[in-house]
Amino acid sequence: MASNPDLVQYIADQCAGAGQIDVKKMMGDWCIYCNGVLFGLICDNNLYIKVTEPGRAVLRELDLRPPYPGAKDHFYISDIDDSDYLTELIKATLPALPLPKPKKPALKG
Repeated sequence: MASNPDLVQYIADQCAGAGQIDVKKMMGDWCIYCNGVLFGLICDNNLYIKVTEPGRAVLRELDLRPPYPGAKDHFYISDIDDSDYLTELIKATLPALPLPKPKKPALKG
């Protein structure tokens, strides 16, 4: 089941206190980025954040689930209505994640 675009936008808006939030559709679900760093997924109308130790320290409850079959476990976030909590969690998580790889210049010819 794909995620509802209105819910995806709501989650993005709730996370906006952490920085520049962008979402990109990927195979029916959504990747969610903060300041260009992929920090989570929105799958089947649920928010999943990548597992990091700093993020674990902020979690209210530890609930590890794969966002889709065959995926690594992520933090399942049930409380998407508390923007302060989401902001704190994302800000804790980001420094532990790799920066995006620079894009290669397009070949001309």
